[in-house]
Amino acid sequence: MAAPPTASLLPQDKAKVRLVFTHPDPKLEGWPYQGYDYESRKAKYAAKLREGCPGIEFLPETAATEADAKRILSRDAEVDGYLIYMFGIPAQANPVFAYSGRPALLVDDLYGGTGSFLGAYPKARTKGMPVAGVSSSRFEDIIQAANAFAAIKKLRGSTMLQVAESDQTKAVALYGQTLGLTVRQVRAEELNQAYESADRAEVRRSAKGWIERADRVIEPSAAEIEKSAAMYVGMHDLLARNKAQGIAVDCLRLFYGHKITAYPCLGFMQLNDDGLVGACEADLQSASTMLMLAYLTGRPGFISDPVIDTSNNQIIYAHCVAPTKVLGPDGTSTRYEIRSHSEDRKGAAIRSLMPLGEMTTTLKIVPDQKLVVIHRAKTVANLEEDRACRTKLAAEVPDARKLLNDWDFGWHRVTVYGDAKVQVETITGLMGLKLVEEG
Repeated sequence: MAAPPTASLLPQDKAKVRLVFTHPDPKLEGWPYQGYDYESRKAKYAAKLREGCPGIEFLPETAATEADAKRILSRDAEVDGYLIYMFGIPAQANPVFAYSGRPALLVDDLYGGTGSFLGAYPKARTKGMPVAGVSSSRFEDIIQAANAFAAIKKLRGSTMLQVAESDQTKAVALYGQTLGLTVRQVRAEELNQAYESADRAEVRRSAKGWIERADRVIEPSAAEIEKSAAMYVGMHDLLARNKAQGIAVDCLRLFYGHKITAYPCLGFMQLNDDGLVGACEADLQSASTMLMLAYLTGRPGFISDPVIDTSNNQIIYAHCVAPTKVLGPDGTSTRYEIRSHSEDRKGAAIRSLMPLGEMTTTLKIVPDQKLVVIHRAKTVANLEEDRACRTKLAAEVPDARKLLNDWDFGWHRVTVYGDAKVQVETITGLMGLKLVEEG
């Protein structure tokens, strides 16, 4: 089955970032040393940034004094943020950018701007400024941090569809204010119309591909899986029609209430595998977290109802939805089984057998409190347990009891493969969100 044309749905606008190199006149004494060749170094690093950050348009400037910084800030209403590359000291421009209240990534060119960086960055964080910092000899760390600007730009250019019968007007406004994300409410009737009008040839291709790739199909019939495929094609058509990148469906209440005729679980799997977002239970917190992680890491998030087992020092991420391409759309697929939905033993869902021995990062955006909660864990088992949700990924944490005692902000979490803590620290810093580590 050919992958859906996700590239055409993803935001294409580049982030505009003012790249400011700060340093004194090379004739002056100071770090790195008198007579230093700043111009060659600036040209080299600007080229490396452009190569490593294709989603960013860099606008280079040089600043040394407070007046330089204020001049740049005064005419930059349209830029999305600042990368302040501290090349040398003294440079009085740095605190002006750090305390400006505009998103700023502060970068220390080691042995050059270090004194100014260590003076400005911690103080800016204490003041609650939207800043992030990089102090590393590995240029890839700077590239990774800078690419957070591209992720933020995409998030702010994205639309999430929420399929629910209840009015979510206040929540919709909150996501716009905090994340810049557009949320459009969709009624079950509109989803059902898309389901009914789904191209039947594409429906059959999707169902056939899922069945052929599965290790086992246990409860669902081929006809039931085709119903799930019609839901998938319908959801994808809704995304395309609305130029949206994600959909969150109040699946349990709508299915239990006979307002939809198929679970969206397999469709969510496919959307997440292909670089879009499908999220359960109309959960905008998790859906927005999944979208942010997709843009930040290039990998799908796994939404779950976690279970904490203190006796084994584990957290078990459990849900009837999971991706199979946990390393991203171009990665290899995990093995999986097609099962019924666990709670009511109806419809079609997935048990994904995800990679073990891997570090994962789990988080959740809490927009009303302007924070993100995070923990990390190493995967150890794909549990087979008939109770509760079908996919159960067990992961070892440093201290399960501490994680239990720290738990707050609701049940759902979103897990992504890889250690993304630094990336999350960067993007939350630039967005002015507080990062809270649990466990």
